[in-house]
Amino acid sequence: QAQDTALLQQPLEPDSLNSDTDSAFGSFDGNSSASTSLASSILNYEYSNGRRYHGYRSGAYVLPNDDEEQDRLDLLHHIFLLMLGGKLSDVPFTHPPRRVLDVGTGTGIWAIDYADENPDSEVLGTDLSPIQPTWVPPNAKFYIDDAESDWVYADDERFDFIHVRGMSGSINDWDRLCEQAYAHVVPGGWVEFQEPEAWVSSDDDTINQAVNVCQWQLLCNEAAAVFKKEIRIADSLKQRMLDKGFVDLQERIVKVPIGPWPKDPKMKEIGRYQREHMAMGIEPYTFGFIGKVLGWSEQECKILIAKVVNEVRDRNLHLYIRFFFIVGRKPENAVH
Repeated sequence: QAQDTALLQQPLEPDSLNSDTDSAFGSFDGNSSASTSLASSILNYEYSNGRRYHGYRSGAYVLPNDDEEQDRLDLLHHIFLLMLGGKLSDVPFTHPPRRVLDVGTGTGIWAIDYADENPDSEVLGTDLSPIQPTWVPPNAKFYIDDAESDWVYADDERFDFIHVRGMSGSINDWDRLCEQAYAHVVPGGWVEFQEPEAWVSSDDDTINQAVNVCQWQLLCNEAAAVFKKEIRIADSLKQRMLDKGFVDLQERIVKVPIGPWPKDPKMKEIGRYQREHMAMGIEPYTFGFIGKVLGWSEQECKILIAKVVNEVRDRNLHLYIRFFFIVGRKPENAVH
């Protein structure tokens, strides 16, 4: 914990050279070809603002599920891997878990990678949208499900590891989610949250120059409050898990730069990818929260999007977002 605190207090040092030409983008391919298993196909999609949205439990999730959004989610997966040094999880497993649940699996890329790396684990991914690939490892399965509904797994179907990532803006009651995760993990099993804070900061005063970014994030958080699905919850998850009975809690916080402005080579690389991810995410978050919830017109949204993207790409702004990694274990002697 002391190390985490030191990490928070240490400013990211900008690169005086401000170079943006020393690396190229790689490809992000989480697909693998083995066998197929998709339990449900619910394809009654909805369309607005030129984007495609899920139809199942319509309105429960305000972001799109089209190819462009899937590319953004897979890019975010790559950023998580860079932060974790290639690892998929921060849980200190001594042997692979038998049953794994990936809540809000999205494109399924984390579940597929985890199943590939752990062939003896049975990996289940759930999501509102059936956007996962057809060809997946034989030990991975995907189901259409709403994480906010009652979890219906039997006692003998409990999980050794439950993984929740990037669910800000999707959950109405995070305490209930922690409670359901606790109930459906075996005694001694682990639950992990990987969540960005959804708030842009800086260690110098350059955040004050990013007036449109500041306005945008205030509006997004205001809309999320109206929608009753907060997006700025990452810093509360450790305490929520503690309140529900988890033990051996560990919290790690990583400052992720927006752009390749840091001097440190690793952070420079992460920042380059995060800038592209952020630029891709501004449109769906603006249309989803500020447009749909606050009632801004499509034209008003487009003007704001252009202004915010312009600031995200400004090399003179030393902006970052904190990412939280929280792991906790259900006590071995837990009765339920």
